[in-house]
Amino acid sequence: MAWEDRTPFDAIQAQFNFSHDDVVKIMRNNLSKNSFNLWRKRVRGRKTKHSELRDFKVGRHYSHDQNKHK
Repeated sequence: MAWEDRTPFDAIQAQFNFSHDDVVKIMRNNLSKNSFNLWRKRVRGRKTKHSELRDFKVGRHYSHDQNKHK
């Protein structure tokens, strides 16, 4: 979940009870130094990883051609 760009840290905390700092420690311990640095650079300040930066709170993207049966 931490590697996926669109999964917010809040969702990780809700499901696994790991804080943002816990996730960073886990990633640091399980990735190579280069992979960790690339991941941190990628997720730092990313709106989708930080719920408070998102433009929306609930919902997901639907493609215009996706079947939308309700």
